[in-house]
Amino acid sequence: MVCIRALTVSIEHIRIMERTRWLKVAVLLSLFALSGGRELKFKHKDHSHIYNHTLATILVEYASAVYMSDLTELFTWTCSRCDDLTEGFEVIELIVDVTHCLQAFVGVANDLNAIVIAFRGTQERSIQNWIEDLYWKQLDLNYPGMPDAMVHRGFYYAYHNTTIRPGVLNAIERAKELYGDLDIMVTGHSMGGAMAAFCGLDLKVNHEAGNVQVVTFGQPRIGNSVFVSYYHQFVPNTVRITNEHDIVPHLPPYYSYFPQKTYHHFPREVWLYKIGFGSLVYRVERICDDTGEDPSCSRSVVGNSISDHLEYFDVKLGGETTGTCRIVMDPRVAMYSRRDLDGNIVLSRVPSSTIVKMKTNITEATLQRNSL
Repeated sequence: MVCIRALTVSIEHIRIMERTRWLKVAVLLSLFALSGGRELKFKHKDHSHIYNHTLATILVEYASAVYMSDLTELFTWTCSRCDDLTEGFEVIELIVDVTHCLQAFVGVANDLNAIVIAFRGTQERSIQNWIEDLYWKQLDLNYPGMPDAMVHRGFYYAYHNTTIRPGVLNAIERAKELYGDLDIMVTGHSMGGAMAAFCGLDLKVNHEAGNVQVVTFGQPRIGNSVFVSYYHQFVPNTVRITNEHDIVPHLPPYYSYFPQKTYHHFPREVWLYKIGFGSLVYRVERICDDTGEDPSCSRSVVGNSISDHLEYFDVKLGGETTGTCRIVMDPRVAMYSRRDLDGNIVLSRVPSSTIVKMKTNITEATLQRNSL
């Protein structure tokens, strides 16, 4: 009798588990049917004026392309990351600060009817070492003209005290002369996201730029809460995209017990994460609140993943090789380049048929080399 009763209980337990499993499947299938695809976007309000999914998937490709070390392919927009949603982009200026291992480009995207500026993330050493350093970065610089606004000196200097800033500002002026007063979109990943934020603020505060939009990926915190207030006032059209357990947006650390003395993110965060189980896994894009430190977004999980930092929207971010500032440049683009005494490089041009011809020749040479 005992054995029979035990068997009956086991069978009943199995039935309950089976019903539960099918219930989960039914719920996920319902979500899938409602979403119409692999990306679920839960919105309690209409946030279309804040976050544009399509634009984010385009700008992440620019944030990926700026990591490329072949300056010829990047300058002519023929690199392996220079197609798909960014095809037809015209580079106006490519700036390489060899001294500080920094890189950025400025160009015009006709499909967006905008000037696009992209900054490369950290490259000079291993990403692990850079992340470890983020734990200890201090708020050690008063942002000029903004009382009590504190930022980290290294983040600030990477944009303001290198050859990157003058190169970017010069390229924007030239782009406006060529194309008129276009909107400006600034993007970057990781450290490049921090530089993009400083660039967007610089354009609004010091250069009276019109419509400036900043979209960053896996960006660290860069200033205190006072700085965040100023930033949000001047550059409200900003989106910080974070991914799953990406460790970098959690750094430098935020201490909720000392909100006035600690680093603080500016809004608006959009957190990417996945739900489901087995083969039924879908990406959610959660639009967070306007505090910059929404506890229900990326702060709701432990930031412990480097792999989540290196891929957003299924696009690879980071260099082709880590821990190196190696660059490659074809002699045919030398006529477009200039170097300073420190070896820093600027590739600059006016869009013309000449570059189209060079782009064709380089593509043909690449095909011939690959066929050997």
